[in-house]
Amino acid sequence: MAGDDEQMKRIHVGNNEFSGLIGGLAGNFIQSQVGGGAGQILGGLLRGGGSGLDRGGFDVGNLIGQFVGGRAGGGGGGGGGDNIPMDFLRGGVIEVLSDMIGKAAHHFLGVDPETGRIIGAVAGNVLFQLGGKDNSLSDIGKIVLDNIISGKFQRKVDPYIPREPRLIPRPPSPSQRARALDFYEERDRCLQTNTLFEDPEFPADDSSLFYSRRPPKYVEWLRPGEIVHEPVLISEGQTRFDVIQGELGDCWLMAGAASLTLRDELFYRVVPPDQSFTENYAGIFHFQFWHYGNWVDVVIDDRLPTSGGKLLYMHSREHNEFWSALVEKAYAKLYGNYEALKGGTTSEALEDMTGGLTEFIDLNEPPPHLLQMMFRSFEMGSLFGCSIEASPMEFEARTREGLVKGHAYSITGMRLVDTSQGKIPLLRIRNPWGNEQEWNGDWSDESELWDYVSSQQKKDMNLVLAHDGEFWMSFDDFMRYFNKMEICNLGPDVMDEVREMTGVSMEDAGYGRWNTRCHLGAWIGDTAGGCRNYLDTFANNCQFAMTLSNPNPEDEDGLCTIIIAVLQKNRREMKRQGLENLAIGFAVYQVDEIYGHLDRSFFASHKSCARSSAFINLREITGHFRLQPGNYIIVPSTFEPGEEGEYMLRMYTNVTISSEELG
Repeated sequence: MAGDDEQMKRIHVGNNEFSGLIGGLAGNFIQSQVGGGAGQILGGLLRGGGSGLDRGGFDVGNLIGQFVGGRAGGGGGGGGGDNIPMDFLRGGVIEVLSDMIGKAAHHFLGVDPETGRIIGAVAGNVLFQLGGKDNSLSDIGKIVLDNIISGKFQRKVDPYIPREPRLIPRPPSPSQRARALDFYEERDRCLQTNTLFEDPEFPADDSSLFYSRRPPKYVEWLRPGEIVHEPVLISEGQTRFDVIQGELGDCWLMAGAASLTLRDELFYRVVPPDQSFTENYAGIFHFQFWHYGNWVDVVIDDRLPTSGGKLLYMHSREHNEFWSALVEKAYAKLYGNYEALKGGTTSEALEDMTGGLTEFIDLNEPPPHLLQMMFRSFEMGSLFGCSIEASPMEFEARTREGLVKGHAYSITGMRLVDTSQGKIPLLRIRNPWGNEQEWNGDWSDESELWDYVSSQQKKDMNLVLAHDGEFWMSFDDFMRYFNKMEICNLGPDVMDEVREMTGVSMEDAGYGRWNTRCHLGAWIGDTAGGCRNYLDTFANNCQFAMTLSNPNPEDEDGLCTIIIAVLQKNRREMKRQGLENLAIGFAVYQVDEIYGHLDRSFFASHKSCARSSAFINLREITGHFRLQPGNYIIVPSTFEPGEEGEYMLRMYTNVTISSEELG
């Protein structure tokens, strides 16, 4: 039969390999056209550029639209217009645009005109008792905070409700929902009673630290004010240099958190700017994560594990800054305790902090036109990362080139640099350790090649040559030494929320937009049919129909780009019960018409047109395909029959898509 020789393969990844399997991410933007230039403005100029914070009353999206979309004959509008080479944006034009962004930072009481710092809202504000004093927020942060205060932006977020870890969790009961912690209610209660919040759901004891092995050091839980004299949530604006790894094996989380700082509009989705250690301080903070399809608000107290008066785990380079340590604590609460965070891939952190979809790239077998794909993905606002594959014996071994095997790196920038040999593509890469362990080859900090780059180019690329864990290397060397890369693609919900938060349309700023679909499923009993190797039970798996149409006219081959991902739920939460990730994957079959659930005879006589490269015990398996317009059936499965659990099926495409679960 036609399908008899189609055998699936399984790959098992050990615990010690998880943290270095895939790299981190990037948040810099393309510089070669206005789409990239506007992205640079959002990610760079809005971080600190522009004065005029007290001028207010302008709309960022309209201002960018008027500039980018304007014609010689006047006009304006909301974006549009031909792309203008970045070479045009020289001299005073960038300064003018920066000043526009400064003007667009909404005016409200409580901004220090000299420093631009938030010093609070009007006393008696009925919407929120505002925190934020002494947080050095970027202009984007101030816009987000202003929109929160004014009620223009109300986050679609659910309270986090702890539940007993189960393969198929029960829905929260009405009483559990009623007891869910509300940040603003709890803070008001503490302020009225003059007490500091103590989280009843995540106590300051061993149960929040570990489930199997006690830390080797004596642990004392201290509030930031007991560690340093004047703690702040955000010091001088968050940067990629803030995050330093502690003694927990979660460099995958470090890479995600570090790179999140490159994108203000993403950072403030996770770290709400309406809290601080001064105004309305009550020992309570909240952070928001994407959790299996929904955004949840995780409320914590600020008691942190320390040893010898120093933070034991994740911390910031500035000793009085605590956003990173508190984000890690909230994330540990989300998954049960700190030990549950040991071992993972950076894609988990990226997705939980953005809601995006992450795809993996094997650099040993790269797709065609990879460099162009990377530039295009940067333009879509995607986040990048990389790693060097390592055996257990090589894990975190140093190479003679200064790189670390099995370590999660963040890619933080991408540039075309003019040299006497022509334009050379360079990547800026960040080691989350944040130390002198850096690449030492061409374009490294000590490389003489920088002597042949103009001062203006160095200034434009914010070149910093220091032993800070960040370095530049050529694309060719990147391909030579790294062999794994991941891309976190941001969905339209992120784009919509950024527009609501900031007034900036991501499309007007030059970004593309994915069309997405999502379905929930479960492998339970008979529906846990295993992979195609088990032909007698494979058809028992849930099946999902997908139709692709209207290919992008820019794609000359007439094919459709589609990213398919299967994510297994609740496995990290159940590590304490000895359960690990299942080996999962999927297969895609093209059909002329969609009649219903396919049976054994179909799979016995048909091969898949696309499938996951292997069944691997990762939280999520993805595949990036170019398919003809038409009808398809997707079958997510575990490798072996009888393995039970819940999952999500997600699809991202640049064409029109419809999908449904087949009965």
